[in-house]
Amino acid sequence: MLTWEGRAELSSIADLNQLKVELNRLPAVDVGDYIVEQPTEKRAIAFRLLNKDQAIAVFEYLPSEIQEELIEALHDTQVCQIVEAMSPDDRVELFDELPAKVVKRLLQQLSPEERQVTATILGYPEGTAGRVMTTKYVRLQQGLTVGEALNKIRRYDEDKETIYYAYVTDENRKLVRVVSLRQLLFTIPEAYVRDVASDRVVKVKTETPQEEVAQIMKRYDLIALPVVDREDKLVGIVTIDDVVDILEEEATEDIQKLAGVSGGDEAALSPPQVTLRKRFPWLLANIGLYIGAASAIAPFQQVISVVPVLAVIMPILSNTSGNVAIQALSVTVRGLGVGEVTPKDTLKILRKEILAGLGTSVGLGLSLGILSLIWSPPQERWVAVVAALVMAVNVFVAASMGTVLPMCLKRLKLDPALISGPLLTTLLDAVGFLTFLTLISVALKVFR
Repeated sequence: MLTWEGRAELSSIADLNQLKVELNRLPAVDVGDYIVEQPTEKRAIAFRLLNKDQAIAVFEYLPSEIQEELIEALHDTQVCQIVEAMSPDDRVELFDELPAKVVKRLLQQLSPEERQVTATILGYPEGTAGRVMTTKYVRLQQGLTVGEALNKIRRYDEDKETIYYAYVTDENRKLVRVVSLRQLLFTIPEAYVRDVASDRVVKVKTETPQEEVAQIMKRYDLIALPVVDREDKLVGIVTIDDVVDILEEEATEDIQKLAGVSGGDEAALSPPQVTLRKRFPWLLANIGLYIGAASAIAPFQQVISVVPVLAVIMPILSNTSGNVAIQALSVTVRGLGVGEVTPKDTLKILRKEILAGLGTSVGLGLSLGILSLIWSPPQERWVAVVAALVMAVNVFVAASMGTVLPMCLKRLKLDPALISGPLLTTLLDAVGFLTFLTLISVALKVFR
């Protein structure tokens, strides 16, 4: 593993040349990791040691904040060469993270062709196929022979994002067929492309949500997916590397929402100010939620003082129902996220959760009842019955809500992960405490 130790204070030309050789012979992704690990003042130095092709390759592996840092540190000419050589989808992703004035400056420095391509992709809504596609794909005419098609790919398509698939269009650029490079290589040169290519084309519209794009590529085991406009004209493709990024982004976003972390750009090594900005608003809002749950307890302070064992039982009741809800919620959100289930499966999943919930609620209710018997004085053994009953009902409700609520949001075309764990558990706490303490109050009047 290449490290900076032993080189941080080196200044001789010989040492810099040695480092340059090492950086330029390593895979771009490893050099990117190396640059990320360096102190801010040394990143630009290391990047300048890269030759042009290596610099372009490495730049696409760097996090957006370091890309922005290097853009500010490098000369405009070098920046322009790098940005010009980036694939259109990666360039758009970079521009999404940069300040508007920097994007405007970089757009002006691009060639007219690349400027138009970039502006077109930026014109599509975020989170859609049009926004993550690349315009560098292999396109063939129906009337070509296989030999002519292969010659065309060799001569003109070297810079394309992927050549594993070639897309066959008519004279109006409408997508009609698709053919793999494998099919072309193992077919006689005199055959026509239209006779080899398949007319069963899996494609998406430019406005198709990126999550759906990822699910389609996963379902059909594709490494590239064509994107067409409203007139069915081919405008780009989404490649497998973009889908990996989409899946990682969506999974990160869902996990953070379930945990109550606002936004989607906080990482484990984010600066403290980023962590504070992302977590504090939700934690502050969470205090408001907990005040609501605490308000359910406040009217029963006298009841708790009369039956002190309630202070021991209530945290168990709260934590258990909350955990059950988060389990059901996580499984349901994950199933919706990867396309295993849809809102049409609500009744099927709810039936499963009800059956599992019945067994869970009975088992956990009995457990809390036994613990309550042990902790309660002889004259208050009736508390165990109430605790067991409320635990059973609350667990059953928690499992049902953890399933139904995200399904309802999905049916309304909203993000199921909006039902966060803290929100659901706080709601269950309020309902559970209110029910439990109300029943205890009634039982006190009966048994005392």
